[in-house]
Amino acid sequence: QVQLVESGGGLVQAGGSLRLSCAASRRTFSNYAMGWFRQAPGKEREFVAAISWSGDGTNYADSVKGRFTISRDNAKNLVSLQMNSLKPEDTAVYYCAAALNYGLTVREYDYWGQGTQVTVSS
Repeated sequence: QVQLVESGGGLVQAGGSLRLSCAASRRTFSNYAMGWFRQAPGKEREFVAAISWSGDGTNYADSVKGRFTISRDNAKNLVSLQMNSLKPEDTAVYYCAAALNYGLTVREYDYWGQGTQVTVSS
């Protein structure tokens, strides 16, 4: 089991920045690929970004490419999502997730956090 706890969400104006963090409980954190997903009201949960076990491989949704950066610190069991140039359409609940196999879809992730709300005002 891996327990994940997100933090860092909040309310920000369009064009602003937020940094989300996700703390993992398991000592074998480095064995897991990590991802960020988001879900807006009335919409399905969607992929945002993923990072490989070592951190040398990353993928981003086209909608956030160039604005968001995913990173991890295996010594601290932390994964982060730096979000810049935020837009109102980025408003959603953001979830951290862990997977034994690297993937870009919801079904490929085994463990999920409770989510943190990000609201971007226009």
